[in-house]
Amino acid sequence: MADPLLFNPRTYDPKHFDPETRRLLRATVDWFEERGKRRLIDDYRSRAWLADFLDFSAKEGLFATFLTPASAAEGQQDKRWDTARIAALNEIFGFYGLDYWYAWQVTILGLGPVWQSDNTAARTRAAELLAQGEVFAFGLSEKTHGADIYSTDMLLTPDGNGGFRADGSKYYIGNGNAAGLVSVFGRRTDIEGPDGYVFFAADSRHPAYHLVKNVVDSSKYVSEFRLEDYPVGPDDVLHTGRAAFDAALNTVNVGKFNLCTASIGICEHAIYEAVTHAHNRILYGRPVTAFPHVRRELADAYVRLVGMKLFSDRAVDYFRSASSDDRRYLLFNPMTKMKVTTEGEKVIDLMWDVIAAKGFEKDTYFAQAAVEIRGLPKLEGTVHVNLALILKFMRTPLLPPAEFAAVPTRLDAADDTFLFEQGPARGLGSVRFHDWRPAYDVYAGVPNVARFREQADALCEFVTTSAPDEEQSRDLDLLLAVGQLFALVVHGQLILEQARLTDLDEDVLDELFSVLVRDFSAFAVELHGKDSATADQQSWALGAVRRPVVDEARSGRVWECVEALSGAYEMAP
Repeated sequence: MADPLLFNPRTYDPKHFDPETRRLLRATVDWFEERGKRRLIDDYRSRAWLADFLDFSAKEGLFATFLTPASAAEGQQDKRWDTARIAALNEIFGFYGLDYWYAWQVTILGLGPVWQSDNTAARTRAAELLAQGEVFAFGLSEKTHGADIYSTDMLLTPDGNGGFRADGSKYYIGNGNAAGLVSVFGRRTDIEGPDGYVFFAADSRHPAYHLVKNVVDSSKYVSEFRLEDYPVGPDDVLHTGRAAFDAALNTVNVGKFNLCTASIGICEHAIYEAVTHAHNRILYGRPVTAFPHVRRELADAYVRLVGMKLFSDRAVDYFRSASSDDRRYLLFNPMTKMKVTTEGEKVIDLMWDVIAAKGFEKDTYFAQAAVEIRGLPKLEGTVHVNLALILKFMRTPLLPPAEFAAVPTRLDAADDTFLFEQGPARGLGSVRFHDWRPAYDVYAGVPNVARFREQADALCEFVTTSAPDEEQSRDLDLLLAVGQLFALVVHGQLILEQARLTDLDEDVLDELFSVLVRDFSAFAVELHGKDSATADQQSWALGAVRRPVVDEARSGRVWECVEALSGAYEMAP
């Protein structure tokens, strides 16, 4: 019997979506399944460009349907920017291979500045290119400066006719080898400061666009390109001045959310392989899964993966319900980027400890999963960058809350227009949040939720009585440890909200929170050991350590869910 919490191609039926979305999601799964595991692995190892996949996408209108907002769809009813179905496709792509997801992901990033632009000609051109099956690219990063957009060396010189000539290079730009449109960030040579920023559209096929190389050894074409005297006309200019800066950050707000569901897909495929292998391997006359430490590691991997899904699914609702008056997504977004993707690494590591050498074998999906899962926490800003961003919100959610109407589950066929109308990328300190406590109160009778709630309440006490002083606030190493504690409370909150909405089995929830109790305790001990931690902070940290509530019967029931994954799915040869 298929696990209802995990994606399984054998039983997948996204009936909660409209007919065309269901058709496209199922068609994508069927395309991968028909190609088979051997072809999937061979293409990954040979670093083959994704031409056949992009041909499939073009034929089905996959990217065009999912990535054209209704405002650019010319009345075609199935085209919209719908974060719920985008998340579903992220999961599928991750399940079959991050190379496919990456071509899609950087197309999303490349489209961000376009769909935020008032340039009608550029928007029309983008919609036409999508309909033709083209991919897009996001020309922000540079070799010298990384993603430091304050320091861009892509220079635009006025040509005297209302346009510019662009010169400079970009580095680490996905799809830079084939993009029909590259959204490029630069600055004018005749205007100093932020008013000189420009976002413009370039074509990778133009003679003045020079492809240097693929900077990674992968099917992902992560390019370095150079523009030399590239003509930029008025129809190519997407944003100027501070609006260009905002477009860059707001595009990342949209794009980095996709990393969480890609990591979920990777872990789902890997857990089927890992449990099947372990359960069918006999060691010292017993299945490997008979050993208590193996059961604990696989059960931890399973409940962590469930937690990843619950948090990400609930975060979708906040994205889709966002507005200028409700910007809570700005916290949940770096949470999906940082917390969910690092949880994915833990899930893979737990399973790898069990299957050991099997995880290196060339005929497994797991071998590529173990490599690819590492990339997601490092894309769209490092873990540290996103954790620092999360810290900016710490006082607001933990202290007196604001009143908001309840956010419903958002699976409706609606266009998420606000994502391209986010406005100025500032004012994070003014973002308000609803009370986190009611989500915990609903499950006060679940032993490990109650135990974790003790730790969450302790963190509120820390913020009010032992928070880092002005000098410590410059010690990012200390602050990041505090940020991990805060992130766990937010992680638990959305998990609990989604658990209630989906009527999650309380055994699974209890087992999941036993893991979170251990995690909180571990980060508290880490804070205790920081060089600059005060005596009060050290005392608080040790006082926040808790032992999870142990229930062998509950753990046994959860193990049955894990054991049932053995043989539940295996990709066709």
